[in-house]
Amino acid sequence: MPLLRRTLAAAVSVALVATTQVTLAVDAAAEPRSGCSTSGPTLRYVVLFDAGTAAEDAKLDTTVACGSLTGYYAQIAVGIAVSADPAFADRMGRDRAFSARSVTAGERGNPPLSSGGPVAPADRTGEQWNMTMIGADRERAVSADVLVGVLDSGIDATHPDLVAAVDPTVSAGCLTGVADPRPAAWAPTTSPHGTHVAGLIAAADDGKGITGVAPGVRLASVKVVDDAGYVYPEAVICGLMWAAAKRMTVTNNSYFVDPWLLTCDREAEHVVFEAVRRAVDYASIRGVLTVAAASNENTDLAAPSGETADSRGRRTLDGSCKLLPGGLRGVVAVSAVGPDQVKSGYSAYGLGVVDVTAPGGEEGDCVLSTVPGGYGTACGTSMAAPHVTGVAALLAGQQPYATPQRLARALTGQARSLPCPADYDLDGVAGQDAYCTGYARYNSFYGHGLVRVP
Repeated sequence: MPLLRRTLAAAVSVALVATTQVTLAVDAAAEPRSGCSTSGPTLRYVVLFDAGTAAEDAKLDTTVACGSLTGYYAQIAVGIAVSADPAFADRMGRDRAFSARSVTAGERGNPPLSSGGPVAPADRTGEQWNMTMIGADRERAVSADVLVGVLDSGIDATHPDLVAAVDPTVSAGCLTGVADPRPAAWAPTTSPHGTHVAGLIAAADDGKGITGVAPGVRLASVKVVDDAGYVYPEAVICGLMWAAAKRMTVTNNSYFVDPWLLTCDREAEHVVFEAVRRAVDYASIRGVLTVAAASNENTDLAAPSGETADSRGRRTLDGSCKLLPGGLRGVVAVSAVGPDQVKSGYSAYGLGVVDVTAPGGEEGDCVLSTVPGGYGTACGTSMAAPHVTGVAALLAGQQPYATPQRLARALTGQARSLPCPADYDLDGVAGQDAYCTGYARYNSFYGHGLVRVP
């Protein structure tokens, strides 16, 4: 829910590199097989192809299987298809095609957000305890050459604190799996989440309202959260590939990919796992650092054992099951702390998964930021991640030629170590609410420590 290895070689034409995806019309030479059915709901699928598969070949395979290819990312050999034939996934192969919508139902809803009042000329930076904690209340150098992608529910580009930051020329909606640059496609509709995240990264330092970690950087609004609150894999793949095409410096991903909290690299789930992994790896190759929230389930992400329920029944978890994108290699995963600098009770954790921590707040002490029409407070690793994204943007301004790997090392290298708490009994009932493992400089609750502004 919104709040969170290998290099794939592919033959890509110049046109494909320039546009990132191809929107495909049905070729007369590619006829659906006889017996195609339209008896089922029209579902959108993520489809895996072999590296180097040409767009025309991918389209032909999809059409013969009774589907239509609406977009194709040749760089990673991942297609987006639609079909009303219930047998489409079987024809393509369930190890190649999957529809996340087929296992979700109903509306998830938006995260709770407390109203903090309308836009007003008052300076509210004194309420930003979170910025003081990481040293973002000091004057810092900011570069407008740094472009940050906010993969979320859309940003209100009319908000006075954000109007100078949002760049419409690099923004897009990705809900269909194919980038749509029209403003209506990337503007927020039902959720304030993306605007809240954006303010924490780049709200203007103008003596009014709030101030973000990196005021002055440019923001791209990349909409991946739909109006029901879901973040489907096709939207995330589109968002990451759009970020790569626009040469963004860093993306903030305050969500996890639906339909599961932890996606396993096996069975039908392999399609989602592998497609998102390819997109993350490609974005990294193109110079994009991916920062992601660790999620809000107080789960040990490093030990996904046992069973969990979903809309299709029970799922057995194993070591292949990871949070997407936060659990993938090359992604900076962020846990949350409250004002006391102790892991927030809701925050997920995990040794070898969490890289750094940042302010996410606790009940009664949530984080103030922008929302459409004003300000509001919210708690979550969704709020922690943009602090890290903002610091990464500041570092990128100081090191304009740094690779994503170098920026990640800089983030973790300058983080302030936080040791495991001696007692993590948050409710006072003489039991530990989570178990911290590791040592002071690197542990499961805080990774390398609390992020700091350089």
